[in-house]
Amino acid sequence: MNTRVAGNDPAGTRSQLLKSVVGVLLTAVMLFPVYWMVNVSLTPAALMRRTPPQLLPLTPTLDGYRSVLDEQLPFLGTSLVLGLGTVLLTLLVSAPAGFALAKLRPRGARALTFTMLVAQMVPGIIMASGFYAIYLSLGVLNTLPGLILADSTIAVPFGVLLFTAFMRGIPDELIQAATIDGAGTLRTFVSVVLPVSRNAVVTVSLFAFLWAWSDFIFASTLDGGGRHQPITLGIYRYIGNNNQEWDAIMATAVVASVPAAVLLVLAQRYVAAGITAGSVKD
Repeated sequence: MNTRVAGNDPAGTRSQLLKSVVGVLLTAVMLFPVYWMVNVSLTPAALMRRTPPQLLPLTPTLDGYRSVLDEQLPFLGTSLVLGLGTVLLTLLVSAPAGFALAKLRPRGARALTFTMLVAQMVPGIIMASGFYAIYLSLGVLNTLPGLILADSTIAVPFGVLLFTAFMRGIPDELIQAATIDGAGTLRTFVSVVLPVSRNAVVTVSLFAFLWAWSDFIFASTLDGGGRHQPITLGIYRYIGNNNQEWDAIMATAVVASVPAAVLLVLAQRYVAAGITAGSVKD
């Protein structure tokens, strides 16, 4: 019988090498806009229109970042408050709802799950128009609480579906043991279910924060005239007022991208586990 050792297979080695090269090239293409954003943010304004453009910041400057610190910090602070508020509200609503759908199995659970799936398909501009009419009558336009509530409506359906899928994988014996020990439904949820649902909590929190941090439609519709506006509106207005200062514009974009990038790097292990939850049936 003719047997080949996989490690000594020339064809397999070439195939893996080709896949690696293609992967590196595709990654480079996708990351090039990010690199160019950083490059432009460090390029002096006098060299901005140089032909051909500099592929490397040979004479870097931090003038653009100084402009960010002078003019964009309030917008960054507002986005941070908005993102954390959205995370908190999303978890408060979606985690108990996911537990109820997964373990308590109330009547109408299937209909509720289908409704949340449909809610995720509604375009944001349509939801923003509806919120505008409601907020106008309630007098909560141009307020951070109103914007947090609006952003949470995007994250909550996703959170409920993810928590439901994850919590279905929790053994019923674990919950039954807590019940035998005298724990009620709320105590079981807080002390037993939530601690073992860490991956789902991190995943939902991350996506809720990113959606709130990058939101522009709700912000421009519901908080366009408020005193506290998020960084997306800060960048938009900065481009409109300073469309020649590309170093400062790109520096603002770099600074606005840092929190999202850091969170993705730190939470990628939990996100991978959280997203795949419920995909394998026992």
